[in-house]
Order: sequence, then C-alpha cells, then structure tokens
Amino acid sequence: MRLRNTVLAVASAAALVLATPVSANAATGDFLYKVGPGVPTGLADPQSRECINLPGTTEEDPGFAPANLTDSTATVFLDFDCSGDVFYAMKPGKRLGDRLKLRSVVFS
Repeated sequence: MRLRNTVLAVASAAALVLATPVSANAATGDFLYKVGPGVPTGLADPQSRECINLPGTTEEDPGFAPANLTDSTATVFLDFDCSGDVFYAMKPGKRLGDRLKLRSVVFS
C-alpha cells in the first residue's frame, strides 16, 4: 500500500513539473528612451539577463529619458556593453528625466 502511494506521489509530481510552462526568458513590455534631439525609440519585450546596446545611441550621443514599462528591473549603463561604474537600476514602471544618459541595458 505504501509503495503504491509513493509511486502515485512521484508520478503526480513529475506530471506537474512537465505541465508547468517554461519561462520565455524575456521582460514583457516596452523599454522606451530618446535619442538625438529627443526622438522617441525603444525595445519591445527585451531579452532578460542579456546586455543590450541601445540602438540609436553613439559615443557622442547617448540615449536619455528612459521609461521602464516592462515587468522586470532594468539596469541602465552610461557605457556600451553594460560596463563602467555609472549605472542605475530602474524598477518596473519607473520613468527618469532627460538628465540620465544611457547606452546599454540589462533586464533581470
């Protein structure tokens, strides 16, 4: 009787694990920012745990005024390749002003 209950419990646990959907590993939502003279641009459903160099940013002209409208924390960096000592963590829903400059981002 105990063996049957144990086998049933193990089989049920295995079925539950296999039925649980695997995460797509992406932040859901939009990450918006401005480039150049204030042209709005952004990323839709960006990849999580992967550094993203922001399109439209250059060494001379970084992006600015970010808005994290995703469901993940975004850590923005002044330098490309998510490097350097200048960075800022933005919680979901956070919007920052024109003074914050950025060239790359990574999502939790």
